[in-house]
Parts: sequence; C-alpha cells; structure tokens
Amino acid sequence: MTYAYLRQVPGCKSLLSQQRSIVGFALGRGLEIDKEVVEYSGRNRPIEDRRQFEEFIHSLGEGDNLVVDEIWTLSSRVEELVKIIGCTISRKIALFIADKGVLITKDTPIEQVVPLINEVRESSEKSRGGVGRPKGSKSHSKFDSMQPDILKGLKEGRSVSSIARELGVSRSSLKDYIESRDLKALAQNRFLQVGKPMGGENGSENELLICPFEREEREINNEGDN
Repeated sequence: MTYAYLRQVPGCKSLLSQQRSIVGFALGRGLEIDKEVVEYSGRNRPIEDRRQFEEFIHSLGEGDNLVVDEIWTLSSRVEELVKIIGCTISRKIALFIADKGVLITKDTPIEQVVPLINEVRESSEKSRGGVGRPKGSKSHSKFDSMQPDILKGLKEGRSVSSIARELGVSRSSLKDYIESRDLKALAQNRFLQVGKPMGGENGSENELLICPFEREEREINNEGDN
C-alpha cells in the first residue's frame, strides 16, 4: 500500500499545496496513492499528543510506502523526527520526501538524511525569533558545511583528532560539535534500536531493528512488571 500523509498545522503549508506536491511526485515516480491520511491540529503538538499519527505509523508494515510533502510533516522536533525515521526503517517502510525527491530506507546513505534533519533544526530556531535561544537548542556552526566530511570520517571509524587534523580545525571544538549534533550515533545508525528475537541466540545474524516507539513501550511494560 502507498499512503500519502498530510498534516494541517496553523502557519504551515496548506493541505492543498501538500496534496499537489505529493501527487506530482507520485506520478513522476510511478507510484499510485492508495490512501490519503490527513492529520488536523490546532497547534504544533509533541508526538505524545499525536495519537492518531502514532497509531497510523504502527499500522504500517513491511513493503508499505509513505509519502509526505516535506520532512516537517512528520515532526518539527528533531528528536521526534529521528525516532520516526528510525521507526519507518525498522518496519521496512519506504519513506518518500516529495519536495526533496528523497527515499529513506535502511540503505539510504546517512549523508542524505542529515541535511533534512538540519533543515528542521534550523527552521525551528528561526521560528523562535529574537526571544533568545532556549537551553538545549542548537545554533548555527562553522562545522555545518563540513558535515559530509565529518560523517564520512566517523563512518570509517576514524578518531576525532584525525578528522580535526584533516579539516584543519580544533579537536575540542569539533568534539563538542559532534556531540551536540549526535553525529556519531547518526553515522553508525544508532538511532535505530537493535534487539534480539525471543529465544534467539547471541550473534548479529539474530539481531533485528526495533521501532523506537516500541522500545519505549517495552521499557514501560518491563518497569510495570518489576
């Protein structure tokens, strides 16, 4: 099944604009939209208040296609966005971002995913205006333009010192930047939760990807059983 997901949030792109973008993209890709799902909200709610969306994601399965106009349709919060992408990958759902022409699966190079996440981060910072940068938010950095090289080095298993020398920058500054952007986790795809099947033996061949939302539910259930 191929689903088009549209989200109505005040001050953001209209449903009609999203629909036009998705339809044009689908036609160009030879995709036939089987079902259109629309999420209405009076404000930009956190994921825990978006039960309709969580239930929809959980209803999808291997082989399904999910098409959204822009990445923010999933969430305008970086932490939530990473979880959602991890969830679609773990469920083997093909996620299409129409405005960028990007397909996200487990085989998608992380270098294609990070710029999308950065756009959401930057848009969120701009929307806060001149009221000051809240604690925990990420400001622009000179290292942003170097991200492809940084990610490449991290994926190759190189040390921060080695990457810093190649880029001609301070090791300590680069280390702070990598930690603030969670680049090591992204480079190693650690935003995907890994577990083992019930009764399975130890070993990577028995590992499976777990949707982050499911992992949280399991942890809550385990705490309740203790």
